[in-house]
Amino acid sequence: MKKDYSLIIDTFIIGIIGSVCAQIFIVLLHFISKFSLDYLVGYIPQDTIKLLSNYTNYGEYNAVMLLIVIVTGGLISGFLVYTFAPEAEGHGTDTVIRAFHRQGGYLRGVVVPVKIIASAVTIGTGGSAGREGPTALFSAGVGSLYSNFRKVGWKRRQIYVLIGMASGLSAVFKAPLGTSIFAIEVLYADNEFETRELIYLLFGPLIAYTITGFLFGWEPIFHVPNVQVTEVKTYLEIVILGIASGAIGLILPNVFYGVRDFFRSLPVKPHVKPAIGALLVGIIALYFPEVLGGGYGFIQESINGNMLGYFVLFLLIAKILAFSFTVGSGGSGGVFAPSLFIGAMLGAFVGYLLHAPIAAFVIIAMASVFGAAARTPLATIIMVVEMTGGYSLLAPTTLGVLSAYIVHNMLARIIQPKYISLYEAQLLNKEYSISYQMDKIRDILICHSKILNLKKAVVQREDIISLLEKGEAVEVGDNKYVFFGTFTKEVKLNEGDLFKKYRGAEILYVFRNGRWLHNSVITSIKEGDEVLLIGKKETIDVIKNEFIPLSQTFAKLRIQEESIQ
Repeated sequence: MKKDYSLIIDTFIIGIIGSVCAQIFIVLLHFISKFSLDYLVGYIPQDTIKLLSNYTNYGEYNAVMLLIVIVTGGLISGFLVYTFAPEAEGHGTDTVIRAFHRQGGYLRGVVVPVKIIASAVTIGTGGSAGREGPTALFSAGVGSLYSNFRKVGWKRRQIYVLIGMASGLSAVFKAPLGTSIFAIEVLYADNEFETRELIYLLFGPLIAYTITGFLFGWEPIFHVPNVQVTEVKTYLEIVILGIASGAIGLILPNVFYGVRDFFRSLPVKPHVKPAIGALLVGIIALYFPEVLGGGYGFIQESINGNMLGYFVLFLLIAKILAFSFTVGSGGSGGVFAPSLFIGAMLGAFVGYLLHAPIAAFVIIAMASVFGAAARTPLATIIMVVEMTGGYSLLAPTTLGVLSAYIVHNMLARIIQPKYISLYEAQLLNKEYSISYQMDKIRDILICHSKILNLKKAVVQREDIISLLEKGEAVEVGDNKYVFFGTFTKEVKLNEGDLFKKYRGAEILYVFRNGRWLHNSVITSIKEGDEVLLIGKKETIDVIKNEFIPLSQTFAKLRIQEESIQ
């Protein structure tokens, strides 16, 4: 009961702080937009117009000044991020996912102010990015900082980070339930959820939503006419829309990360790369100014039926390139809003071709594209419905997202692209998470401690993670060493007294295709199996050459982190 009271109070505090930080970010973003784009350029993206005032763009904007402003924004953002907090580069959500899986939720305190300022500068000067990624990162940083203050363990820190992330997103998008589910769904790519302390993950975003509602109003982000989908023909057309959304959902991450990989390969300082990306976005914006910013205003225009024809198809392509250049170059901004924009344009185009209800198709495509591209179908359905207030479209939206998700999976299996998700730090499921694997291996060793005469204190020491990442043989007592690595060939195992053996070493467990297999159910080791074994030092030294002394599966996030640094 004491734990419950403590968590309630902590969640309440994190929800308040996360909401306040999100509002500070939005106010700063609007101030920078007003000065740089309105005063200097003479143009403000429509989503910013709506939030600032009843401002309307008049006449021609200054194209040269636009290029100067957006490139300057890229330079400032690049300097801030790569000088003070390199982990804050890009859209931010991947950083939270990595921190959750690899670092027990730890995020450096400097990430919070750097991400707020750098993202406000990037988006406020015209960068083609959204608010959700930065909000996710600095709000998660609030949860991590609060964990330092409370001196809690890493498992509780992970929960506080998720509460912070969900609370900040709820304050920005006014979608408390959807953002709660997003926080627990985005961690994994295979329909798995982080359900620890779920009730508190719902409570934090509710607090943030309530504060935002009282201060700034309760209206949803988008206004949707009362649309009903009642005809069988329309539902069949929604399946077609879902198929198209699934294809776009697979194209998006590969274009985005392809651009990101290209920028990382450029032989220039990372501080300058966001400015190069910004210049490319500025050139696109000379022809399609609609790509500037997150694009919420133009999403609303498409819902209203004011953006139709083949023009929206060109906007779709332009937005894919623009947001890839902004965020892929290292600029600070999110991928959620651009994905909604792309989905909205797709929905408007398909609705136009099929003579279907445009507003419904725009909303359904928004959810379908992002749900497939981000591997978060459930969260996206609820978030988009909450953001639009289109609860009457819940069933058709679910059909569209489900169709897109299935098509995305089918295409991914057939084509086998390099990237399948907008969040590359996602793990397939919990079995691939370092934090869970640490517990799993400790449980295995503790379970066998009496049989193998292992010392529990040694088994439970913190450097056991080296088994997973460094390929080191770790002593666990009585001249016995545990080793974990990837086997390079297929061999038959010999029977032992208690465990099957390979060249004198005892096989404890084998990790194969995402599952831990006890030695009793295997007769051989296959090439690519990741094997946990125990033996004397001289035995391990002999057979180590037959292993890749590193778990490639569990090294994924470490490799990503090193490439960023």
